Amino acid sequence: MRELEYPFEAEYIIKKKKSLKKRLLARENQNFIEKRVAILGGETTENIKLTLELFLLNYGIKPEFYESEYNQYYEEGMFPNTELEAFQPDIIYVCTCVRNILDWPLLSDDATIVEHKKQAVVSKFTGFWDAMFDRYHCPIIQNNFEYPFFRLMGNKDASDYHGRVNFVTMINCAFYNYAQKHEHFFICDVNYISAAYGLDKWADPYYWHMYKYAVAVPAIPYLAFNAANIMKSIYGKNKKAFNLDLDNTIWGGIVGDDGADNIEIGQETSLAQTYSEFQDYIKLHKQMGVLLTVNSKNDEVNAVSGLERPDSILKKDDFLSFKSNWNPKSRNIVETAQELTLLPESFVFVDDNPAERAIVEEQVPGVAVPKIDGVEHYIQVIDKSGFFEVTAFSEDDLKRNEMYQENAKRRQLQTSFTSYEDYLKSLKMKGEIQSFVPMYMSRIAQLTNKSNQFNLTTKRYSQSDIEAAACDPARITLYGKLADKFGDNGVVSIVIGRIDGPEKDELHMELWLMSCRVLKRDMEFAMMDELVVKAKEAGIKKLVGYYYPTAKNAMVKEFYALQGFTKISEDAEGNTVWEYFIEDTYEKKQRVIAVNDYV
Repeated sequence: MRELEYPFEAEYIIKKKKSLKKRLLARENQNFIEKRVAILGGETTENIKLTLELFLLNYGIKPEFYESEYNQYYEEGMFPNTELEAFQPDIIYVCTCVRNILDWPLLSDDATIVEHKKQAVVSKFTGFWDAMFDRYHCPIIQNNFEYPFFRLMGNKDASDYHGRVNFVTMINCAFYNYAQKHEHFFICDVNYISAAYGLDKWADPYYWHMYKYAVAVPAIPYLAFNAANIMKSIYGKNKKAFNLDLDNTIWGGIVGDDGADNIEIGQETSLAQTYSEFQDYIKLHKQMGVLLTVNSKNDEVNAVSGLERPDSILKKDDFLSFKSNWNPKSRNIVETAQELTLLPESFVFVDDNPAERAIVEEQVPGVAVPKIDGVEHYIQVIDKSGFFEVTAFSEDDLKRNEMYQENAKRRQLQTSFTSYEDYLKSLKMKGEIQSFVPMYMSRIAQLTNKSNQFNLTTKRYSQSDIEAAACDPARITLYGKLADKFGDNGVVSIVIGRIDGPEKDELHMELWLMSCRVLKRDMEFAMMDELVVKAKEAGIKKLVGYYYPTAKNAMVKEFYALQGFTKISEDAEGNTVWEYFIEDTYEKKQRVIAVNDYV
């Protein structure tokens, strides 16, 4: 919904909360994932909750809320709480503020006393977080502290250990150290958000004394938007790729008219420097595994000439897909998505032309289309939109661009074979399929939240959920890695089954998914083979599979039939249940992957 995309009108959102919610819930083809969110507040949180709900609904997350009493965040989270325990939160958001710091340094305090005061605050919070995670086993989001709205010592408040600005800085750094050591813990950077908004307006004392809001009511959507971005990232709602126009987007001018020598890029003019800075910003995203693609109305030779300039930071090799033609850009983006085995909604379409943006927004639902106006503001708009909010970062993220380039080589090789099985054998594939292990927990959780197409139940798991499943004796878990002569794809498939039935001899499949980048390489059959081995070891006689249809996973509607299951029920919504009786004479289904054999 455009009204909830950055840059938004914050006061409009506050004013129109009810009508916006009604419209969000009425949207067609919206498959919400439902999550229970506990907000533990050190300030009034009612409007924060209501606004957070709007942004989450816009991301496809339907929240149910638990809200603490005013300023009872510590008591309700730290100690046994039957109501919160019954709520069983999927995520806890601790919405505290600088006014929750009560014991400030005095000018008469020596450095030791100030250190003790700082450590008391830090110990209170770290003990609080540890206790909550031990009890609720879910991700925790914690506000850091904004700066105080006054500086008693002026500029020296930042550097002197007596200063409140210095005190807040030290506490925030301790919070960051905790975050670096705990994968289930995330910082909502209120210190940055308030600075970007303007601290004087953010911390207007009127709203505290009148309503006990530490954040000014008109600024609440900015806080809620950032908290929602963390939550949507945890649950796999990030974008994955840029789809970039060229003319007047990554360089100034029209290369076909002006010629590559005359476009604005490099260091010769202030405008050229601005486009260079934007190119550098875009290229930095490759470090996070964001994919870069081109979608330009140009003859390809002209488009490439702009990137061949020595002072162009982006080169053609930086792009996994390069569509420079005269086709509708809406068609180009759909074709690019198909080539990369992604959904169109994975893309951020960046184009200076409002007409092109309107067409793509209308014809390719789900694509993010930031409203950019003036190259000097491109970075701010895209960066503050939170398209690629990072909550987990794995080795696979670092290698994602390389993996997609390797896939292109595989497609090229395939054209030289007449037999598909011979092609698969030529890849010399090796698989690693084992029960969940600690070193892959982050990637496994990430995959459960990102995989939409080859995902039979589309259940979403946090890392703490995955760790709990791995330790549960009533569950069988498997991860699958796949490598071949072109490279390592990393963890690409996940299976979780729950042991059940009167005789505890049934395995009910709670999750079965696979990354689309390894489609049609028989990895799903390799996973089935290993699942049967694990099931036999546990005394399982029957596998029970479930398929829950969504707008995105139709490709696996008949998955269980291909594996030899029998369909035993189907309801009006298309939800199906399947069963498979394990026989002693089970024959392995795949013959092209060397599984757990690296000799």
